[in-house]
Amino acid sequence: MTQSPQNEIVFYNELLSEIKARIQQGQIRAVLSANAELLMTYWDIGRMLHLRQQEEGWGAGVIPKLSKDLRNDLPEMKGFSERNLGRMVRFYREYPGLSAILPQAVTKLGAGKETDAEEEVTTPILSSPDWLRLVFRVSWTHNILLIQKLKELDLRCWYLEQTIANGWGRDTLTAMIKSKAHERQGSGVSNFDERLPSRQSEFAQQLLKDPYIFDFLTLEEPFREQELEAGLVAHLETFLLELGAGFAFVGRQYHVEVGDNDFYIDLLFYHLRLRCFVVVELKKGEFKPEYAGKLNFYCNVVDDKLKHETDEPTIGLLLCQGKDRILAEYSLRGIQKPIGIADYELTQALPQELKSSLPTVEEIEAELVGELDGDEGTE
Repeated sequence: MTQSPQNEIVFYNELLSEIKARIQQGQIRAVLSANAELLMTYWDIGRMLHLRQQEEGWGAGVIPKLSKDLRNDLPEMKGFSERNLGRMVRFYREYPGLSAILPQAVTKLGAGKETDAEEEVTTPILSSPDWLRLVFRVSWTHNILLIQKLKELDLRCWYLEQTIANGWGRDTLTAMIKSKAHERQGSGVSNFDERLPSRQSEFAQQLLKDPYIFDFLTLEEPFREQELEAGLVAHLETFLLELGAGFAFVGRQYHVEVGDNDFYIDLLFYHLRLRCFVVVELKKGEFKPEYAGKLNFYCNVVDDKLKHETDEPTIGLLLCQGKDRILAEYSLRGIQKPIGIADYELTQALPQELKSSLPTVEEIEAELVGELDGDEGTE
């Protein structure tokens, strides 16, 4: 509906006043629940903008002016750039059903008149209130990333759950989406169903990825298993993120004695949720049946020498550069210890001149820390 220029000014000033009031009211409650209040505020602003665009026929051109006025009138507030206001509109359009679970007070704050325009978008993408509540458990930047990268409901929900369960930061979430973590999760070959109690087997299988992505390493071919092992330990924090939540590093080339013989376990971890040791063996090249036997041996030794009475049975994880699944399944038959077999993938070897120009681990970590600190809950 087209309005006269004078009416447009009146309607615009009303909208500006409503949004300013909503922001200021949100500030009061932000002390109690900062992230949830921020998301509710942004959702409500998106709703206001959407409804006014539908009712008054305003286009996207109102957003630059609104952004400028909000930042002039509320200079202490961040997050009201043109881009972020546009994101708020999209946030509302993606999740109009959030109104069903928002506190009643939120609905009352700045709520305009109900119109047919709202009815056009009230079929929520997330149909279950349980799913919708997940939205409030991650940050604004996480939510926008998920909306931008994932259109499918089931995938968005899966990454929401994993972000909450694993404490993924925005950059980790980005990497997990890029590497299609949802396709890799729980897809390795294992005998967990036969060798672990039911309460553990399903969870352990879900922890098993296939393949594991070690794209943070830049090994040059030909490389040795020891170099792969050293690289993973050097990038331990990133390696632990790829393994998943709950892994605690115990040691590299962990020494155990059996009779008069010395043995060295490639990597030894303890899983805090499974309450067990995890022996990781790294192999360059394709899987071979004899690898499963040796890993079974190491699990036996750890159970005998390190496992406490309250610990669950040790789990073995064998990582190779490839495997024949049928061969791997046959190799696990008769193996008494719980073992998982999965592939790992590396990035292509980089030219030496390019490799020398890459930032150091310390430089990358400093950049990530600064970026996360500066972005959470703002633009």
